[in-house]
Formats: sequence, C-alpha cells, structure tokens
Amino acid sequence: MEERKPKVLLVDDDQFLLNMYGLKFTNSGFEVVTADSGEAGLKKLKEGLNPDIVLADIVMPLMDGLQFVQQAISEHLVPASRCIMLTNQGQSTDIDRAKELGVGGYIVKASTVPSEVVEEVKAILAKTTK
Repeated sequence: MEERKPKVLLVDDDQFLLNMYGLKFTNSGFEVVTADSGEAGLKKLKEGLNPDIVLADIVMPLMDGLQFVQQAISEHLVPASRCIMLTNQGQSTDIDRAKELGVGGYIVKASTVPSEVVEEVKAILAKTTK
C-alpha cells in the first residue's frame, strides 16, 4: 500500500512564489494545491479540500492571510490542518495575531530559504502526527 503524501495548501498572491514553493514541496514528497488569494483558498476548502498543512502569506489583496486563516478556522474548514504563516511580515503585532488564531508556525520568507521552509513544515507535521 502506498504511503499517503502529506497535502499542503499554499495561499499566496505571488505566482512566482506559488510555483517555487509548489515545486519544492512536490519534490519533497508532498501533494501540493495552490490558491492565489484567501478567497480562492477558502473556496477550495469549502469544496472539500482537507490539507494537512495550510501555508498562507499575510499580505494579499482583499483578504489577508490572517483573515483567511481566521475564517477557515471559524468555519471549521481546517479541522485537522496545521496553519502556518509564510510571510515577510515580521512585526510582533502580526505574530501575536497569528498566535491568537492558534497557527502552528510563523516563517519569515526573507530570512528562510525554500528548503528550510519545507524542513520547518516537516518538523511541524511530525509534532502533530505523533
């Protein structure tokens, strides 16, 4: 029986980053689903997507990543998912807001290379699946 690949939902309005992280995660054994906005991410979740990990940028038009995560959690769209913020926003107010939402991690893009992001996600997954 084939081992189930962990599923990651990447939510970012930057197509280049979606492609780059999508490739990194695919090459690391993940099943990847991307959404180019918070609204698109919510739509995929409402259609039945049940990822193990949700990686969301904070700065996006219309709905920021924290609003996306808050709505996904409040509507019980991610009951078994770990939500991780992947952003360039390193301000303590954003980090505090993310912690209040109960996110599983907070990764600042500018200080992390993509392979480190994948390793961080694997570490968070390992903690939650034991």
